[in-house]
This record gives sequence, C-alpha cells and structure tokens, in this order.
Amino acid sequence: MTPAKRRISLAHLTVIDAGPIQLIEAAVAGGFDAIGLRIVAPTASDTIVPVIGVEPMLREIERRLADSALSILDIEAIWLAPHTDAGTFGAIVETGARLGARFVLAIGNDPEPARQRDNFARLAESARAVGLRAMMEFIPYCQVATLAQARTLVREAAVPGAAVVVDALHLVRSGGSVADLAGLTPDDVPYLQLCDARATPPPTDGLRAEARGDRLYPGDGALDVHGLLRTLPASLPISVEAPCAAYAHLPAAERARLCGERTRHVLEGH
Repeated sequence: MTPAKRRISLAHLTVIDAGPIQLIEAAVAGGFDAIGLRIVAPTASDTIVPVIGVEPMLREIERRLADSALSILDIEAIWLAPHTDAGTFGAIVETGARLGARFVLAIGNDPEPARQRDNFARLAESARAVGLRAMMEFIPYCQVATLAQARTLVREAAVPGAAVVVDALHLVRSGGSVADLAGLTPDDVPYLQLCDARATPPPTDGLRAEARGDRLYPGDGALDVHGLLRTLPASLPISVEAPCAAYAHLPAAERARLCGERTRHVLEGH
C-alpha cells in the first residue's frame, strides 16, 4: 500500500467503463486503499450500473469490499441543476452510509444561485444525518467554476461538515494555482482529487472532453503535483481521478495498475 498516512482511492472516472465489482477488482490490482463509487448518473446522457435499491448488487459490493479490505472514500456525482429533485438525496446518502462511504460529492451547475445553495444545503443536511459529509467540487465549465465560488457556496449553505474538494486539473484550468490553497485545512478541503495534464490547455469548448477522458496519470504531465502535495496536509486522502485516453484500450485492472504505480512513484518522490 501507500507510505504512512497517505491513503489513495481509485476514482470511478479513472475506469468509468467498469461496473462496481470491476471497479473494486481494479482497485485491488492497482494497490489502492479505497474507491470512489458512482451511484448517481451525473447527467441524462450518462449511464451507470444501478446500485441504489438493488439489494443483490449492494450485498455483492459489501462482500467484495470486506474480502479486499478496501473502503469507499466517496459516492458521486450529484449535479445540482435546475431540475434537481432534493427528494432523491435521502436514498443516495443512505446507500452511501450503508456501504461505509465518508463523503458524497456534488457539482454546482444551476444558474439560479439561491436554488443551488438551498439544494446543496439540503444534500449536506441529509448527508450529515447519516454520518457523511457533503462536498462541493468546482469545475470550470460549470456554474460553480472556481475554488472561490465553491467556498462561497459552502459558506452560504452553512451546514456543519460541508466542504470543498479540489481537483488538480480543475484548479489550474479555472485559472487557480497551488498558492490559492495556502492556509486551507482538512476541514476546508478534506481530500484531494489528483491527476496530471498537459501544460497547454485545450480550447474552452474542449475542457469537458479533457476532464472526462484525456487526463494524464500523476507525474506524467505538467501540473504542479508536488506543489499540491506540499501545500495540503500529509494526512489528506487522495482520490486519483485520471481517465487517460492513451490507455483507454486496456482492461480496467491494467489501467488501475499503471495509475496506482505512477501515483505511488509521485508520493514516494514527494
């Protein structure tokens, strides 16, 4: 496994074609400590293997996690949009709690700020009631596009335990830098999403494609990965979210093995 205290989780997006069981198998092959499990389709065009309310699948996930000694870092991804139904939040966080997840991840993409704030507050309250923490992730092609906007939304929602997730790619592509993280604590940013990327960003209309399928494994690109690791506490868990087009043809387990190997090399060097 990883060096002392630095736990790494395999984000589902890294091997997004894998179902929940294949994700667990890939995490084992890659030497990860945990997984991030997608149990909510982010958009109408996304498809997932159903988990919520599917008892045979839930029991199999529980069995595989127990056998592998893996845990679930986060469940995802709730996109807060104009049509978001807050009535679904209870089943989502209850499923996460049953599976032992620590966090539930949301993205703000509602052009109406008050509605977005209120929906995030409802999610955060629902999560808190079952022992999870609600996280807001900023994405440069969404309404909540920057670290500052994400922190403002969390502050205005005013729910204890709610916080922000920093994704290495989104931080840089939104115009931010490692310097923006100075002084932030594990209460502010409970875990980091790590990847690498090319120095030159794509055109604005290509940011989504890069984020969803054309990142690089940690250490393979030009992002200040070591600066991120130096700035944030050493005990912070890392979710490795790095879907890499160059390896998309490989089986999920092999992609996870390569990704885990690169990540550990970066951590050991750091």
